[in-house]
Amino acid sequence: MLEVSGLIKRFGGFPAVSNVSFRVGQGEILGLIGPNGSGKSTIFNLLSGTLTPTAGSIRFLGHEIGGLPPYRIINQGIGRTFQIPRPFKRLTIFENVALAGYYGQGQPSRSKAFEAAERALSMVGLPTDRRSEIGGLGAAGLKKLELAKALATQPKLLLADESLGGLDETEMDQAADMLRRIRAELGITIIWVEHIMGVLMRVVDRVMVLDHGELIAEGLPTDVVGDPRVIEVYLGSDAGAVQAAAAERQ
Repeated sequence: MLEVSGLIKRFGGFPAVSNVSFRVGQGEILGLIGPNGSGKSTIFNLLSGTLTPTAGSIRFLGHEIGGLPPYRIINQGIGRTFQIPRPFKRLTIFENVALAGYYGQGQPSRSKAFEAAERALSMVGLPTDRRSEIGGLGAAGLKKLELAKALATQPKLLLADESLGGLDETEMDQAADMLRRIRAELGITIIWVEHIMGVLMRVVDRVMVLDHGELIAEGLPTDVVGDPRVIEVYLGSDAGAVQAAAAERQ
């Protein structure tokens, strides 16, 4: 579904992403992990069109998308959530999601946007009535709203950016289950950036690890979490617990 080759992004002389290549197959859930500043968000911004690659190729469903603007990429089937939810506070929950659905279409239709909003809200467990206000949502509700907005664009590939941040343990498990359902029921492929390793490792099929913009490990969760370099630069003292979670997934 997605093939990234030799991807480079420099800011001035600083290499935020250095010659990264990877593939994502149809129906996979791929975990993208690494320390802060390792290049995860930059890769998401390159895939979604917020940033233009300095060099390299991004091919989605056989077509080059590197450097295209975000609206063209979302119309081709790549949706994303954001780590920090920023809803339109003057709009209702339904209107926020319908707006995403409207602009996510190649040929906008109000009725189709409303239908997409109802489906997305039902999937994430938020009210589908058109009067519910944003102000009543807590941290978990706002994360669900982010996900609903992305789903309303009807993506084939979902970029999920730290969907567990700010949630308690029960809410984390619910969010992870929701990503599984999205893959199982909607057939959506997912790339998931996350720092909550114990939960992520129980869900993903494969893991990629970045450090200082470089891809340092890639493979099955049980293999990656045992990699000495991954333990050194990222997992540290949490390695044992993360390895147990990865073994549970397998």
